[in-house]
Amino acid sequence: MSKGTLFDKVWDLHTVGTLPSGQTQLFIGLHLIHEVTSPQAFAMLRERGLKVLYPERTVATVDHIVPTEDQARPFVDVLAEEMIQELEKNTKDYGIRFYNIGSGSQGIVHVIAPEQGLTQPGMTVACGDSHTSTHGAFGAIAFGIGTSQVRDVLASQTLALSKLKVRKIEVNGELPPGVYAKDVVLHIIRKLGVKGGVGYAYEYAGSTFEAMTMEERMTVCNMAIEGGARCGYVNPDRVTFDYLKEKEFAPQGTAWDRAVEWWTSIRSDEDAEYDDVVTFDAADIEPTVTWGITPGQGIGVSEHIPTPDSLVESEQALAQEAYQYMQLTPGQSIKGTKIDVCFIGSCTNGRLSDLQEAAKFAQGKQVASGVKAFVVPGSEKVKQAAEAEGLDKIFTEAGFEWREPGCSMCLAMNPDKLQGDNISASSSNRNFKGRQGSATGRTLLMSPAMVVAAALKGEVTDVRELV
Repeated sequence: MSKGTLFDKVWDLHTVGTLPSGQTQLFIGLHLIHEVTSPQAFAMLRERGLKVLYPERTVATVDHIVPTEDQARPFVDVLAEEMIQELEKNTKDYGIRFYNIGSGSQGIVHVIAPEQGLTQPGMTVACGDSHTSTHGAFGAIAFGIGTSQVRDVLASQTLALSKLKVRKIEVNGELPPGVYAKDVVLHIIRKLGVKGGVGYAYEYAGSTFEAMTMEERMTVCNMAIEGGARCGYVNPDRVTFDYLKEKEFAPQGTAWDRAVEWWTSIRSDEDAEYDDVVTFDAADIEPTVTWGITPGQGIGVSEHIPTPDSLVESEQALAQEAYQYMQLTPGQSIKGTKIDVCFIGSCTNGRLSDLQEAAKFAQGKQVASGVKAFVVPGSEKVKQAAEAEGLDKIFTEAGFEWREPGCSMCLAMNPDKLQGDNISASSSNRNFKGRQGSATGRTLLMSPAMVVAAALKGEVTDVRELV
């Protein structure tokens, strides 16, 4: 088993005890909730006459079901209105901080916690959402959990978990122009597989990650779950500290200096032992696009869709299913694939730096005829900052729609849905069948810059041609 890693240190520090099942009872420092997975958990508390043990350690927002065009209340969608009302009631009844629409701090749960400074190194973080792994970018150990576990954390501030193995994933070198954090993580998942991380925590290391901004690191950790890992993290460093300094919930004054000293101490030791180590060269990564129905079915934009005989036997059946569903032909170039809808947003790529980079390619250009393209900021703070820079005008003048914050078409639990078998260029994290709201809709995952390139050309395009 691993030894001396950040994961081991944080796990040991938060261990309450060992349960009869052999699992660890792990204390959770920060619990994030939203409107989708919390109502049933609160109902279970009421049934048992239980209180929320540490309400100050739980923070709520609304994100999945909020419309991004018209947010007037009551929502047109009756179920969505019921869900937000339930969250409003539960947070009020139990004294939980709630960032509602119009608060100035509402947004996607994995965007707002970091921008408030709620997520910090050495924490354990849990949320009823699979992409909670995002928070590992800060050197936290963050888990997506189910509704019954949301109940457990509310009631006891602990989780029953089995300790994971730790795989170190090193990427070294400078990323070529037009290649982004999204391409890095899609490349890793392509190489290791969507089940490669089962039973593991992923430690992302190497000069490539060290050079990334915090928002880029969040993109990578966000998709650790897509590679099968329960969590993914980057060791905290000066980049982490500079991002957190002066954030609302970050330590202040002398407490800040003590915090930085402690945060530095929990980094993985130089002689830490890992259960596995994998290395990649940044120079080998190009703009990456998924062609199939899992995030692992990805290729470089200059490549062709793999033929069955080029795949290992265990992957061939899924590939056949993907060819049929995606209406793509083995051996064809992914470049030139017609695009109907272009979506920039989500907890993967809806932060300010994502919008800034995308706007560079949209400025002075025009969305292709027949393409629906829209941009959804990840939070009210992101929207405000983007508008202060004039990014909204750049996008709207290019033919993009500029929306209100929310999860939007990432999972389409709101009015933003694909229609029929439309094909989407998406900066989100999942390309499963029906993920974006249509049972026959098709999704190609890519970086925000690549989404802009597709919007301008009306087809999958190598963004390096626009550099």
